[in-house]
Amino acid sequence: MATPLQALLERMTQAICRGDADGAAACFAEDGVYHDGFYGEFKGRAAIADMVRRHFHGNASDFSWTLSDVVAEGDCGYATYAFSYVSKIPGSEGRRAGFPGICKLRLRDGLIVRYEEIFERAQALARLGLADERIAKSVRKWARE
Repeated sequence: MATPLQALLERMTQAICRGDADGAAACFAEDGVYHDGFYGEFKGRAAIADMVRRHFHGNASDFSWTLSDVVAEGDCGYATYAFSYVSKIPGSEGRRAGFPGICKLRLRDGLIVRYEEIFERAQALARLGLADERIAKSVRKWARE
């Protein structure tokens, strides 16, 4: 039987995979934050839904997101995951990229207040076949942040 955190994460990730932006955003508190490893921080349900529509589904399709090792401690939670997608990005259209990662969450009243993830971003871009210069530019940007 799934824990409440696991059920919430499954609801969010599967909503994102199927393109249900509002369903994904509903897993967050009104002032919730989704910090994406590629696209940055989005605050509030409307911004999170827009991120799912514009960034996730604007740049990719055929998502797969599998969670494991979900752990909750008070108002904090962690999980490991495997994530993959098919790119729509010019220069890497049709390529499947995937990576393992870890997510960290803060919860309030059964909803996500803050979601953050950690994964090897450069490796994911390399799997898309992006030029080394473009990958290096992204890595420098992330280092500044």
